[in-house]
Amino acid sequence: MMVVVVMGAPPRLQGRLAAWLLAMRAGVYVGDYSARTREMIRSQAQTGIEEGDAVMIWKALTDQGYDFATPGKNRRMPVDFDGLKLGSFLPKNFDDPPAPGGRQALIGT
Repeated sequence: MMVVVVMGAPPRLQGRLAAWLLAMRAGVYVGDYSARTREMIRSQAQTGIEEGDAVMIWKALTDQGYDFATPGKNRRMPVDFDGLKLGSFLPKNFDDPPAPGGRQALIGT
């Protein structure tokens, strides 16, 4: 099972996703494909997202039971936290100094 959610994606990419996946609603696509096809879809999303952003989630043999990728200019970046893959929020302005203690806010904490 794979879920792809896009925001601000160009119509060309939305059309490509709709050719491979079921469009459940605007910007939400669902499908069940092999790892090879999933990588092809991920590659197309990565190169075609332009100024938008996306999150791709798929079933995987991990402790969490899933894996994900965030192509585009998304503020949530994957980070390994003691073997778990979490999403880290990046500062709105990357030039800002790091927060005291250098810690990043993590999703779910």
